[in-house]
Amino acid sequence: MPLYNRLKEHRARLGLNQQEMGHLAGVSRQTISQIERGDYSPSVTLALKLARLCGVTVEDIFSYQEDETHE
Repeated sequence: MPLYNRLKEHRARLGLNQQEMGHLAGVSRQTISQIERGDYSPSVTLALKLARLCGVTVEDIFSYQEDETHE
């Protein structure tokens, strides 16, 4: 059940690199990179913090898609 995100787009719009975004969010650059690649799903708290930093809702950054093969 993948969690898709548009964090990279929002970060670029703000003119921040991964290191700067991580510093503002209280996480490492590697964590921001993993979230952007879809290799790491952030906690609700971190998702809310990232959305607040970007000035958007969590839903503007993250979207969840159900697995269609699930019965």
